[in-house]
Amino acid sequence: MFTPIRILLNAQRHNKRIITLIYDILAIFASLLAAHALRLDTLTFDIGSREILSMITTAVVTIVCFVKLGMYRAVLRYMMLPAIGYIFLSVLISAITLALSGFFFQAFIPRSVPFIYAGLATLTLGGPRLFIRTIYYHYYKRQKPNVLIYGAGSTGRDLAYSLIQGGEYHPVAILDDDPNKVGQIMFGIRVHHSSEFEKVQSLYQPIKLLLAINNINKGKRLRLVEKLSTWPIEVQSVPSVEDIATGRAQATDLQDLDVADLLGRAPVDPDKELLKKNIQGKNVLVTGAGGSIGSELCRQILSQKPKKLVLFELNEYNLYKIDQELKNIKTKTKSQTQIVTALGSVQNENRLFNIMTPHEVETIFHAAAYKHVPIVEDNIVEGVRNNVFGTLACAKAAIRSGAKNFTLISTDKAVRPTNIMGATKRLAELVLQALADENNNITFTMVRFGNVLGSSGSVVPLFKKQIRNGGPVTVTHPEITRYFMLIPEAAQLVIQAGAMGKNGQVFVLDMGEPVKIVDLALRMVHLMGMKEFYDNKSDDGDIEIKFTGLRPGEKLYEELLIGENVQGTSHQKIMTACEEKLKWPEMNILLQELDSCCHSFDIPNIRQLLINTPTGYNTDTKIRQQ
Repeated sequence: MFTPIRILLNAQRHNKRIITLIYDILAIFASLLAAHALRLDTLTFDIGSREILSMITTAVVTIVCFVKLGMYRAVLRYMMLPAIGYIFLSVLISAITLALSGFFFQAFIPRSVPFIYAGLATLTLGGPRLFIRTIYYHYYKRQKPNVLIYGAGSTGRDLAYSLIQGGEYHPVAILDDDPNKVGQIMFGIRVHHSSEFEKVQSLYQPIKLLLAINNINKGKRLRLVEKLSTWPIEVQSVPSVEDIATGRAQATDLQDLDVADLLGRAPVDPDKELLKKNIQGKNVLVTGAGGSIGSELCRQILSQKPKKLVLFELNEYNLYKIDQELKNIKTKTKSQTQIVTALGSVQNENRLFNIMTPHEVETIFHAAAYKHVPIVEDNIVEGVRNNVFGTLACAKAAIRSGAKNFTLISTDKAVRPTNIMGATKRLAELVLQALADENNNITFTMVRFGNVLGSSGSVVPLFKKQIRNGGPVTVTHPEITRYFMLIPEAAQLVIQAGAMGKNGQVFVLDMGEPVKIVDLALRMVHLMGMKEFYDNKSDDGDIEIKFTGLRPGEKLYEELLIGENVQGTSHQKIMTACEEKLKWPEMNILLQELDSCCHSFDIPNIRQLLINTPTGYNTDTKIRQQ
C-alpha cells in the first residue's frame, strides 16, 4: 500500500478528520478556480472581493453539509454507495449556493461555472475517498483467506457485509438452494446454486463454508447439515436466533456448528404450564449452580420469573461466572427476580439449612455431584461422600426448612451400574425414596437421563480439541453407544418432571435412539473439512480415529430403566419407573455403616455395601490406591 495512504489510515481519528477537512476546503477552492479557468479558457483572470466572498460562502455551506451528513464520522476505508450519494447531494447544494451567492453578491460568476464546478467538485471530493477505499479493500483482500457463505437471506447478507468490512475472511461466493436468488449480486458477491459447490470450490479455493441460515425449522436444518457433512470443507455457523435475542452472541459471530446439529435430533417444545408450576413467584435453590446442568437450570428458572433464585456452589469461580451471566440477563430482560449467591458444600447440612431457612426456599433442584466416571473410580470415598451423603444432607435440610419440592438430577449410569459414580447416584435415589416414605410435607422426585452434549464431561469439546490439534481422536470402543440430549432440553425436562412428580417417583427422560460415539466423531471430523483414517494407516486421511479400550467401570451400552415396569406420563418425553426401594430404617442402618467405612477409608467394604444394596452395582474393576 502507498506510504501516504498507510500513514493516513493509521493516524489517530481526530487527526484524520483535521486532514480530511483541510483537504476538502482546498479541493473546493481548487474546483472553483478550475471551473472559472475552464469557462474563461485562461489561467489568468481577475478575482475581486465579491468573487472571493461568493467562493467562501460556497465552501462554508459545502463543509456544513458534509458535517451534517456525517461525512467526517465515516471511516474512509469503509466508504460505500450511501456516502457517495451524500457527496452528490452536498455538491448539488454547493453548486446552487455558488449560483445564488454570485447573484446576491453581484459577483462575476458565469452561468455555466456552477455546472462545471459541480463536476469537478464531485471528482475532487469523492474521487480520493473511493480511491482510498479501493486501495485498502484490494490490499487487505489479498491477505484474507477466501470463504463461502451458505444462505442468501438477510442473515447471509449481513454476514457478507460484515466480513467485507472486517479483516478476517474474504467472502467470494454465496450458495443457496432457492433458484430465485441464484444470479443475484450482494456487495459484489454472486449467488450460486448449492449444486455448483464443486465448481465454486475449485475456482476460489475457500478454506471454510459459513452457514448463515436461521429461519428454517430444525428438521430442514438437520438435513442440510447432513448434506454439508459430505462436502470436503470445514463448516461454521452464525449463532442461533435464541443466542442473538438473549445477547449471548452477535449476529456476525462465527462458531462451530451447534451440538444440536451434531446430535441430529430436534427437541420437543416444553409444556409452559409445567415449567412455571414450581417456579413462578417462588423461592428456588439450585445446588451445583455453576456446573453444566446447574447453570442451565438457573437460566431456565430465571426465565420463569421466580421471586428469588439462590445459587449454591462449592467452586467460587463457577459461582462468580453464573452470577454475572444471570445478572446480565436480568438487566436485558428487566427481570425482578432477586439472585442470591451462596458458597458451600452440599455435605454441610447446617450450611444448607441456614441458606434455605432465611430465604424461605420452596423448590430445590439438586444438581451438585461428582459425575466423571474415571475420577470417581479413583476417589471412591469422596464420590460416596458427595453423591450420597451430600444428597442426604441437602434433603434433610430441605425437610427441616419446610421446602415443598426437591428434585434430584440423576443419570442413566445409575441403572445396573458398573462404576462407583453410577452406584452412588442410584443409592442417592434410594435415599430420597426412603425419605419420601417418612415425609409427606415435601415431594421428592428423581429425574434420570443420559449424557448431555456440551457439558464439561461431554465428548464434543474433547473431540473438537483433538481435531484442532491434528488428532488422534480417541474413542474407547468402535461399538460404544450413548444416549445424548442437549443441555437446554434436559434442563427443561427436569423442571417439568419435577412439577409432575408424586412423592418418591423416579422419572426417566426419553433420550431418543442411542448414538454410536464413533459416528459422532466422524461427523465432527467431516464438518471440520477433514477425512479420517484408522490404526495409524493414512492413505489420504487427515485425522486418525484411535480406539483406546473401555475405561475402568465403563459400559459398552447405557440403560435408562432397571426393569420393564415403566409407565408413560402426560408428557411425551417423560416416563416414570417403578423400581425396588428400601424403607428408611434399613436405609439408615446402611448409611451409618457406609459412613463408618468412609471415615476409615475401607474401600473393599464400601464396595461390598454398594453391591449388597438394591443399586444393582456389579463390577470386576480392581481396587486402586485411593
